Amino acid sequence: MTVKAVATQPFPDQKPGTSGLRKKVPVFRQPRYVENFVQAIVDCLPDRAGTTLVVGGDGRFLNREVVQTTLKIAAANGFARILVGRGGLLSTPAASCVIRKYGAIGGVVLSASHNPGGPEGDFGIKFNGRNGGPAPEPVTEAIFSRTKVIGEYRIVEADDIDLDTLGDVRLGEATITVIDPVADYAALMETLIDFDAVAALFRSGFRMRFDAMSAVTGPYAVEILERRLGAPAGTVINAEPLPDFGGHHPDPNPVHAHDLMVEMTGPDAPDFGAASDGDGDRNMIVAPHLFVTPSDSLAILAAHAHLAPGYKEGLAGVARSMPTSRAADRVAASLGIPAFETPTGWKFFGNLLDAGRITLCGEESAGTGSNHVREKDGLWAVLLWLNLLAATGKPADQVVRDHWARFGRDYYARHDYEEVESAAAEGLMTALRDKLAGLPGQRIGDLTVEAADDFAYTDPVDGSVTARQGVRILFREDARVVFRLSGTGTVGATLRVYLERFSKDRLDAPTAEMLAPVVAAAEEIAGIARHTGRTEPSVVT
Repeated sequence: MTVKAVATQPFPDQKPGTSGLRKKVPVFRQPRYVENFVQAIVDCLPDRAGTTLVVGGDGRFLNREVVQTTLKIAAANGFARILVGRGGLLSTPAASCVIRKYGAIGGVVLSASHNPGGPEGDFGIKFNGRNGGPAPEPVTEAIFSRTKVIGEYRIVEADDIDLDTLGDVRLGEATITVIDPVADYAALMETLIDFDAVAALFRSGFRMRFDAMSAVTGPYAVEILERRLGAPAGTVINAEPLPDFGGHHPDPNPVHAHDLMVEMTGPDAPDFGAASDGDGDRNMIVAPHLFVTPSDSLAILAAHAHLAPGYKEGLAGVARSMPTSRAADRVAASLGIPAFETPTGWKFFGNLLDAGRITLCGEESAGTGSNHVREKDGLWAVLLWLNLLAATGKPADQVVRDHWARFGRDYYARHDYEEVESAAAEGLMTALRDKLAGLPGQRIGDLTVEAADDFAYTDPVDGSVTARQGVRILFREDARVVFRLSGTGTVGATLRVYLERFSKDRLDAPTAEMLAPVVAAAEEIAGIARHTGRTEPSVVT
């Protein structure tokens, strides 16, 4: 085996977004495109000699090929040991777990998360650091800077390794270790969740449906739910990871997990429903005849976390992304612990977790996590829900309604306008920012603007400032609307409009009815139809 230096030229479009570099598969299939980006990551790790690197992905189309390329480049660049999941698979939270457990310098994680897969679908590459979390902005900026000047990459000339057999293989001067992608993650879950109590819940006749959406969480859910906890065979559906996710969109929400929602709202609904996404870091929770918003799920888990062994000492604090509803804040206040509001992007929780300032965190986009890893973790959230159901003995829908009765209800929805022409989306946001100063005091329909700003975040740990993170409009009637452009799509821009209204007394009204005044105010303030030509969102969740 020889190490070869291959001349290359930069690509101009390799700037990572909030979750790494995401593009359509044909873009990644361009000659040297993957090699350039992986080498740029490696070049930004000057202390890599003799260290351990973790590699794996969600199994989507192109995953195996990029795993092989990454292993050969890593072996040519001084890493002593490279851990790779069998079949090239590692869920995103499992990759974080493995990085932390084995003291790796970091990991190359291959995923476009909840985005569609297949030959014309999406692909992604991101780097996670020593703490197991997504690379902070200074690192991603350094990687991007390197992609703009890269002139060669180094690669071991060798046959592809066998990714399906556990054990060690030499590749150049490096040792490649193919690991069971589930084992370390499952062992970690056993330290956090009361497996005996949840197993007893299943023995009692408790019925559950978990939709793995033909994505990476399937093997994890089968091993933990069916084999270790004793849930009946077939509890996990769509359990085999497929390169195109079975032709479906692996985003766990009521629109894309349609079959699960039909079952959970049917006459013989199971006691509990859940789903996860393409790379296993998101979750959806469904009680019989009741969808639990991710914002409410975070708040409910915060209120009940002490029932699980991993959190029996209580929580240091909680954090939520700015667009997430304020439900978790109310729980934190009742517990006498701090609540933090951060920009969207899991990396912003990393400093708070590493500093011990928080224990639980979450985003409205179906991501929930804790200090056990440095990523959101879909299956962990489901297991924590099962733990609280086992400990309280209450049906899932009763847990939700009891929570509302105590804390009030944050009616919540997100309207996504997908693949909007980028200039039109930017024009809308610019016009919004230009009018912020004049909004307070204005009466818009049934609502009165209390405050309006462009959210900026000062990190309480390192003092860094992150500006222009979304426009917030707060109303005196305890309602709120947030506008921001998403950084996770691959075509055009996605405008996201987050709508929220709190009620202490009306707890069972239709969400659309409660939010109608907020929707009307959002349109009047932003002129969505005028700027984008869209009269309704692409997706409502």
